[in-house]
Formats: sequence, C-alpha cells, structure tokens
Amino acid sequence: MKLLSKKSIGLIISSFTAVLLLFLFLFPLQTALVFHVESTEEIHAFLPIEEQETFHLIFTHSIHLTDVVEKYRVMDDLQIVQTEIVYEEFGIGMPSNAGEGEKFVYEDGKYHIKNMNNVFPSLNIRNGKTVSENRLVWGKDDEKMIWFNEFFTPGDWYKVKVEKLTLWQYLKGMKIHE
Repeated sequence: MKLLSKKSIGLIISSFTAVLLLFLFLFPLQTALVFHVESTEEIHAFLPIEEQETFHLIFTHSIHLTDVVEKYRVMDDLQIVQTEIVYEEFGIGMPSNAGEGEKFVYEDGKYHIKNMNNVFPSLNIRNGKTVSENRLVWGKDDEKMIWFNEFFTPGDWYKVKVEKLTLWQYLKGMKIHE
C-alpha cells in the first residue's frame, strides 16, 4: 500500500479547510429578524430570533401621541404573523372593530384586537421623524427592549423580514441587543 506524500496530505487538508470555511460563511445558519435599508438587500441590523418566537413593535401615534403596540410571531416558514394590536384611542389609522375571527376587547384602559392572523412576508417600518419613540420588544417574557433611535436614523425606513443569515452576514452586520 502506497502512503500519501506530504504534498498530497497538505492538499487534502487545505481543500477540506477551504470547503469548511465556505460552508461556514455561505450556508445560512442563524434565523434573524433582519432590517434591510429601504427596499434593498443591504442589511442595516438584525435581531437573532427563532421560529415561533414573538416580538412587538411599539410606536407613538403621531396625532393622539399614545402608544400603539403591534404583536407578531415568527412562523416556521419564516413569514411574520400579526397576532394582536393594542391602542388607547380611536383615531386616524386605528381600527374601530375586529375582523372575522378576531376578538375586540377593552382591558386595563386599552383596546385590544386579539386572535389576529395577518400574515406578511415582510414589513415596511419607518422610524418616526417628528415623534421618534419607536421600540422593539422581544424575549421569552417580553423583557428585552430597544429604542429604534439607538440603531436607526429618525425618518429612515426599513424592510423587515425573517431570514436565515450566513456566518459572514452575521459577523459583518449590526446585531441588535438590549
């Protein structure tokens, strides 16, 4: 049996290393809520998140200046489903009743539309310019929160999608953390 030469062994190890690095940097591994700059594929920031996890977007309504909470869940197919909306006052842009299969309730001084099932492949989100108090909430018990202004420029808008990121995208992007 003929032994491999040192040159052959070096070539095998180099090839294996190159394939391993390509796999690590090009194969999508980490699921994340990704904020793309406007309608481009440029990633501005991301929040690591798993399927079936929830997150909330909170914004201050520009007219009645009260918080509106939109609650979402990440589906197994990486789409985003809106499950609830909570607000304090009726007004422009606010729903006045629940849709089919939804439940409209008044609890703790706020209106809730529950049992929503609005499915989106992505969301378009603008960080408020005049009233810039948008927040992102997540975590097992909704205990983590950031203000959009910590990561996003007031007035800018982002396309938000759930995607699987490669290690390369993960390392070069801006990870959202509390």
